Amino acid sequence: MMSGFRIAVALVACWTAPSLAQDALSDAIRDDYPSLEALYHHLHSNPELSFQEANTAKRLARELRATGMDVTASVGGHGVVAVFENGPGPTLMIRTDLDALPVEERTGLSYASKARATEQTGQEVSVMHACGHDVHITSLVGTARRLMSMRDQWSGTLMMIGQPAEERGAGAKAMLEDGLFTRFPRPDFNLAFHVSSNHPAGSVAFVPGWAMANVDSVDITVHGVGGHGSAPHTTKDPVVLAASIILDLQTIVAREIDPQDPAVVTVGSIHAGTKHNIISERADLQITVRSYDDSTRAKLLAAIERVAIGNARAFGIPEDKLPDVTVKDEFTPSLYNDPELTARLQKVIGDRLGHDRVLPGAPVMGGEDFARYGRQDPRIPSLMFRVGAIEQEMYDQAKAEGRTLPSLHTPYFAPDAKPTITAGVEATTVAALEILGKD
Repeated sequence: MMSGFRIAVALVACWTAPSLAQDALSDAIRDDYPSLEALYHHLHSNPELSFQEANTAKRLARELRATGMDVTASVGGHGVVAVFENGPGPTLMIRTDLDALPVEERTGLSYASKARATEQTGQEVSVMHACGHDVHITSLVGTARRLMSMRDQWSGTLMMIGQPAEERGAGAKAMLEDGLFTRFPRPDFNLAFHVSSNHPAGSVAFVPGWAMANVDSVDITVHGVGGHGSAPHTTKDPVVLAASIILDLQTIVAREIDPQDPAVVTVGSIHAGTKHNIISERADLQITVRSYDDSTRAKLLAAIERVAIGNARAFGIPEDKLPDVTVKDEFTPSLYNDPELTARLQKVIGDRLGHDRVLPGAPVMGGEDFARYGRQDPRIPSLMFRVGAIEQEMYDQAKAEGRTLPSLHTPYFAPDAKPTITAGVEATTVAALEILGKD
């Protein structure tokens, strides 16, 4: 779900010559790339929707098992958990997401998806990895191969997970409820990356602190008294009431929330009526609500209900017909990148890849349920960084022309695979070595 969106040298000098370690890692990633590319093409061509990732999970489990990790499948649905205990030290969890989106691909790639599937609604849809989860999976496999081949250079416990249903904001919750941190080692650190459609391929971007938003879905059913369109005085028109509610909802962010505290209230859908000359008995609104701070979230949700009820009473709606305001059970918590961990890993990744490839990142109001792992009490330091995915020439040209590039979740999003995947593997590997590396 993520809607449109914004780590290099590990401190290996302690146990081997830096240039040798760097060259060895770069060479290994280069030599492994043809295999990773084949995996990427397979995943891209065979995407699966949220809650349907059976084949994707099976392939990931097979790849991780081949590295020597102990793999458990079917955790929280199609979740995959791979663990390798390599002596004393911290536990690091690295996560990838597995699911794709109901989007018809129009990239023109030779390996473009032609997959079709049936959504939870029963609707048949096209399916595409329009959010780059195929890159994430491929890079996780590449990172697992590198770390398992370098076991003499780190100590601790490595846990890698493949999470289902990220696009539904449900997979992290399902895995946690199925004992992710009780059946398996509880992490000391959580790590992930997400591709970026706003940065050139092979670059990395970091956002310390709040990076992604709380996301809530709110439904409002506005009740009225129906009748003939020619006699509105005999009715209580729910469409007019809904319009008043929509306008007043805009004042919540504008007049009730600190201007320095990001918040969004967007009415994404309104449905009412069946015919020109019939005043309906109800109107239905669907709202997305976004924030960073939990107290701001609480203020927004309370204000939405107050505005809806208050407008209805002012409109003369009887108490037994006041609007129904429902906060859906689809909450995705805001993502907070631990500032100390972010600075630590940004330095080693910049040292490794080159600080010219570390570009500014910015917080966004999109949602990402990776946040749930860090919010378990006691809180776990977590970081999701971003890896640029746009071919450099295309990026430069679009920037020169002031043109917007195809974003995540669109039919045209096509990562520049090689530099994106290799940067993902290299950055995640050196980040893991920084956390797990021997003194």
